[in-house]
Amino acid sequence: MAALLIIFAKEPLPGQVKTRLSPPLSAAAAARLYKNFLEDILEEMGRLTDLSLALAYTNSPSRLNFFRRGEPCVRPGRWANTRLAPTFNPLLNATQYYTPATALNFFKKLAPADVLLFPQEGADLSEGFETVLVRNSDSPDLPGEVVAAGRRALETHGADLVLGPNPDGGYYLVGLKKSQPQLFQGISWSSPNVLADTLDRARELSLSPYLLPSWPDIDTIADLRAFAARPPLPDRPGRGSYRCARELLAALPTKN
Repeated sequence: MAALLIIFAKEPLPGQVKTRLSPPLSAAAAARLYKNFLEDILEEMGRLTDLSLALAYTNSPSRLNFFRRGEPCVRPGRWANTRLAPTFNPLLNATQYYTPATALNFFKKLAPADVLLFPQEGADLSEGFETVLVRNSDSPDLPGEVVAAGRRALETHGADLVLGPNPDGGYYLVGLKKSQPQLFQGISWSSPNVLADTLDRARELSLSPYLLPSWPDIDTIADLRAFAARPPLPDRPGRGSYRCARELLAALPTKN
């Protein structure tokens, strides 16, 4: 079955990403950390070669040059192409899509109003795919196998909906086999009840949900400290983010 994974991301601009980490981190340090998140996530998800991958870009459309040329740079040597379409090919090894926000009706409220996807302008995101999954960019150590398990649940285990819960009551991943716009109505977004509300709506709509293992986001300094305290295994993602987190935390003033 044709499957698409959408990764929501932002350009790592100081003051626009990981704002709950600043303070105590500086805005520049938080942006540097988020760059490492993107690198680790894109590298790990790029190993899922049987998935088509799309990067959903939620900053200002005027800043597309960051993702077009990799400036000021997420590993510039690996993001060297100047044309928009092949930008991610060396890293993702998959098809990318571009679509205006109006085509993001597959997940309705999950998509910010200014989302852009590479590179087929005007294409309907859900057209041509039997399975669509969306994941965050706040969990740099999430293994690709977890995403693959979500796909299998939809395609072979009879699930209508896949959710990857995180400890704060939300979720890091959503997967569907077809558009379910009513599923996301009445959800208490940005609250601890997002997962519970979504499961309630799924039951009301007679959808069969499947829950993936819980995985933490990194939103607060406590989250970052917990992440830095659990070094990734050699074959697991998140190593660049882990090193960066350790450096940034070590540079913070110590409390007396």
